[in-house]
Amino acid sequence: MDNTPIIMERTYNAPADKVWEAITNAEQMKQWYFDIPGFRTEVGYKFQFVGCKEEEEFLHLCEVKEVVAGKKLSHSWRYDGYPGDSLVTWELFSEGDKTRVVLTHEGLETFEGDKYPDLAKECFMEGWTGILGTSLTEFLEHQ
Repeated sequence: MDNTPIIMERTYNAPADKVWEAITNAEQMKQWYFDIPGFRTEVGYKFQFVGCKEEEEFLHLCEVKEVVAGKKLSHSWRYDGYPGDSLVTWELFSEGDKTRVVLTHEGLETFEGDKYPDLAKECFMEGWTGILGTSLTEFLEHQ
């Protein structure tokens, strides 16, 4: 069983405060990520959203686990009705007028991707690649 986390790193042509706002402000998030009304960066805050994979909808159930304002946000990530529980961590590193973001998604092996192909690690790789490489990039750099 592969329990290696996904770790993706991208550098954006935007200052860290702008990137932090993009990943924590509900109004901004729904423009490039998911619609999470009322999202708050408070440890213990529970939130949910629906994501689709072709014809199937997946209800994501999450809880904020760690917040270091402007620098780090961690939250659990699991699915209603499916086994598994994972952790997503966003870390921001200011590099002058740019920001390096390191996203780590660990615990993917608990989703039993061999039994539930839509929850296989490859699907997460594809999803995060699109979210970080395209959606967030376009949001931050073409506003």
